[in-house]
Order: sequence, then structure tokens, then C-alpha cells
Amino acid sequence: MDRFDAMQAFARVVEAGSFTKAAQTLHMSKTTVTHLVQQLEARLRVKLLNRTTRKVNVTVDGAAYYERVIRLLADMEDAETSLSGASVQPKGRLRVDVPSPLAKLILVPALPGFYARYPDIQIEMGVSDRIVDIIDENVDCVVRGGELRDQSLMARRVADLQLGVFAAPGYLARVGTPVDPRELENSDHRVVGFLWARTGKPLPYSLSNHNERLEIRGRHALAVDDGNAYLAAGLAGLGVIWLPKYMSDAHQVRGELVPLFEDWRLDPMPLYVAYPPNRHLSRKVRVFIDWVAEVMARHAPLIDRPDALAATR
Repeated sequence: MDRFDAMQAFARVVEAGSFTKAAQTLHMSKTTVTHLVQQLEARLRVKLLNRTTRKVNVTVDGAAYYERVIRLLADMEDAETSLSGASVQPKGRLRVDVPSPLAKLILVPALPGFYARYPDIQIEMGVSDRIVDIIDENVDCVVRGGELRDQSLMARRVADLQLGVFAAPGYLARVGTPVDPRELENSDHRVVGFLWARTGKPLPYSLSNHNERLEIRGRHALAVDDGNAYLAAGLAGLGVIWLPKYMSDAHQVRGELVPLFEDWRLDPMPLYVAYPPNRHLSRKVRVFIDWVAEVMARHAPLIDRPDALAATR
């Protein structure tokens, strides 16, 4: 038994949740992958996986062993790269999760530049606004807006998103143009609610001017949990929306959105790339994080930390 092949097969089965899917990604037969894992279990004298007709679950011992295996595999990959010289490119599968508007408008269009540098990295990108369990779902890193609440994660701050308040011309023609943010609380005006993943509820927005600071929640007829749907609702005239500059610019230029309360300021939204603290940060993860920071610097540069480094979470 080749122990490296066996560990790689085991790790891929855990990540895929299936011997069949693992075999496909490894370009091996299902029988070969099954034999490798069985031989590994026999060598260790420990049951690593529970198998049923429908799915494969990792055991408690298997989960602990998996965490060691992925660090060892990453160390081996880095060691080979360093010994082979700087010309060897990082390679392998990279699992990431990013917010849907950021993926659509910025990161995916910029990916040709990433692949021009790193053609041997295979990205599997989850696109969602939900909270991803990085450990349980075996994700290498996530890109998320807002202050991070999970103190167990490591994070790098890569951008500060400038926010504005907008409405569609049709909405303003129907309801009128508010001149003060407080009008959104006690009038016929409506906002589009955004259901934040952490709470499942719309959160208030903070605005300030020279004299005062307000928290505006507003009343909504529609609330959604996806950024692209949120933007679409605003464009359809379903209410007032709060948007980062990268989402509003093109629509503002085309006259599809009108800025409101321009004498008020909204606090910038920090954007982080977060990753597990106990997982080896392989070279492919490091170059991806560096690339995200580079791309975001062109769209939403950091305001108060030009070195782009956030505190450890």
C-alpha cells in the first residue's frame, strides 16, 4: 500500500462524502479507492468511515485523523514546491465560498487573470450569502462582508465597502423622494429588507452627519436573503435599498438607481477572507487570498489599514 495514495484517497472520500465522487476526482476506479481506504484502516486498526448504501460518514477517529492528514498533505505539497524552485506553480483543488453579488460582479469576471498566473489551481466556488461552516463543509476559505462574529476563525481584511442609499426612479415617482432618513420609518415609504444569515432578520442601518447619528430600520413589504435578489427588488421599485458602491455604480450611471441622503454617511462595511485556525494555510490558499486583496483594492480599497491585515479573530 502506498500510504500517500491511501491518505489522499481517504481525505477525498471525506470531502466528497462518496467513494464514487472521490474516485472521479482522483481519476481512479471506485474499487481502487475503496481498497486504499480499507488498507489504511487495517494498518491503523481503526474504523475511519461509516458506510451505508446512501452515504459515507466519517467516524470520530476518522475526523481527528482527517485533520492531521490534510495538514500533512499540504506540508508535502509545499515542500515539493519549495524544493522544485520558484517556477513551480501552486496546484490542486481549492474550495471557497463568496457572496453572490461579489462573485457575479467582481471575482468571477477577474478570474481569467488568476488562471493566467495559476493555471493548475482548480477552484470550486460556492456562491451564497449564507453562513458556511468552514470545518464541517471542508471549505478552505470564505469571503464575507461585515464584522466577523466567529472568534475561532482567522481572517484577513481585504476591503472596506463604501455604502449608499438608493431607490429606483419609478419608486420615487410613485411614493415621492425622501429628504431625511427618518421618513423611511414613519411614512408610506418602504425598504427592501435583507435577511442577514447570522440572525435571519433585517438589521438597521447606521447613518450619520455632522450633528447626529441615526439607526434606520424602515418598513418592508419584501425581505430576501440573497444579494442579487435584493438588488433586483430595488431595481423593480419595491423599496429603498442600501448598496455597496460596486453594486450601485453601473445602475446609477444608467439612471436605474437614484442616490438618497447624500449629506449623510454610512459606515463602510469591512470585507474579510476567513479560514480555519487549525488548518495549514497551503500556498494555493495564500495566493488566492492575495489575489482577492489585489482585486478588491481596485474596487474598494482599505480605508484605515493600508496593509490589508486584519487582527486575528
